[in-house]
Amino acid sequence: MAQPLPNLHHLELFYHVARAGGISAAVRTMPYGIQQPAVSGQISQLEKELGVRLFQRRPFQLTPAGDELYEFCAPFFGGLAHVAARVSGTAAKHLRLAAPATAIREHLPSVLASVRESCPDLELTLLDTDQASALQLLEREEIDLAVAELEGKPPSGTRCALLLSLPLVLFLPPGCPVPRKGLPALIEKYPLIRPPDDHAISRLFAKGMTRRELRWPARIEIGQLDLIVAYVARGFGIGVGVKAPGVALPKGVRIHEPRGFPALKIAALWRGKIGPLAERVLDQLKREAGRKQKS
Repeated sequence: MAQPLPNLHHLELFYHVARAGGISAAVRTMPYGIQQPAVSGQISQLEKELGVRLFQRRPFQLTPAGDELYEFCAPFFGGLAHVAARVSGTAAKHLRLAAPATAIREHLPSVLASVRESCPDLELTLLDTDQASALQLLEREEIDLAVAELEGKPPSGTRCALLLSLPLVLFLPPGCPVPRKGLPALIEKYPLIRPPDDHAISRLFAKGMTRRELRWPARIEIGQLDLIVAYVARGFGIGVGVKAPGVALPKGVRIHEPRGFPALKIAALWRGKIGPLAERVLDQLKREAGRKQKS
């Protein structure tokens, strides 16, 4: 006898719970009102129907069965709103975009403003994400386009266009001479300021240091590059960052570009056939990147 199919509404609730990382968080972010006890009861009913436990409650963590079920249902429920928009004809003016905070602050405002001039009724969904999160959102068809740091090749089925290749640099504090005998002289004298370990810049810097068989543990970890430069300007150490075009440095701060370190690549990513609105944004991103690279 065939096992009865699970209730579709129960699957949708499970999708929201798994995506939000818990029942309480899901209740706050779901697109319709439902009370926490109702969600908990219906998820328990789904687990009873399937005969498996889908996640641990505290701390929240999907079980292997929950992982498998989420991977199956996420593309459907994640892309449902977009499909409905396409069917109803409203998708042509709705763009779902993900990018890191730096791009959202420095580059996207002018790009999106330019696109809105030709599409005044633009509806924008904009998410602050890192590369890993952006790739997951693309996989689940929850976004149309992502701007992200590109490390290695993108996953199969994901297309990309390189926008910028930014050399890794060291920000030298006031009074610090440009090193003529290499990095060891700096390592001995100055503390290191860099982004956290999970940041692309720190991973690339670590690769360069490993190639040289050098160690330079961070004394200060800061996620925002402008804050790294601010601490360098006040003499707290040497900062790790990228040579970004058009960025002015505080008085006394200089840049040293060490040889042999990998560059930070910024790319636009999408899956399948790119939509007309996302293509407009991509074209504008390429123009903006070309302009900044020449400046």
